[in-house]
This record gives sequence, C-alpha cells and structure tokens, in this order.
Amino acid sequence: MTKWQDVTPQFLLELLENGNADRTQIIDVREEFEWDFYHIEASVLIPMNTIPARHNELDDTKPIYIICAHGVRSVAVCHYLEEQGYSNLHNVTGGMAAVASLKGFQYD
Repeated sequence: MTKWQDVTPQFLLELLENGNADRTQIIDVREEFEWDFYHIEASVLIPMNTIPARHNELDDTKPIYIICAHGVRSVAVCHYLEEQGYSNLHNVTGGMAAVASLKGFQYD
C-alpha cells in the first residue's frame, strides 16, 4: 500500500487560490528548461535526478505536492520518497500539462 495519494490539478489550484497550500511544498520535478517555459508561481524546482541529493529539503510534517509535465516522473518521485520514509506525499495527476489546460494555456 502506498503512502502517497493522487490529487487533481483542480484540487491543487483550489488549495493555492484559497491560501491552503504551502507553496514551498509544491515540488516541480521537471528539468529547468521545462520550468522556464511554464510553472506554478512560487513552486520549488527540484529536478527528478536531483531528488536523492535534495530530498532532505522537504518537510514531511506538511503535505508535499509533486508535479511534473504529465504525471509520470512525479509518480516515480513519490515512490522514491516513500522508500525514503516520506508519508505526506501527493502526486498531481496530469502534471503541468493539465494545470496549463485549466488555465487556458497550451503546454505541449
């Protein structure tokens, strides 16, 4: 059984709009060039390949939202973080492509 759960982009955006999400806990695991193209303001860029060296920057006492382009890398990162003992993890399904679509922006 996994210790993380899927959340929709709509759910995450509603949390942000209502001030109910710690923006420092929204972790974007895409590469910098993807981040430069489009990202959620004030989210934190930690590319997937740097997670092993940087996961200690995460605060497991608060919800951690992991997002990537389409939801594949974020699932892999959730699995990895779970193996490291994290339990307050949320995978944003559909990733930034879904977030962009909700905002009327064509991601790819």
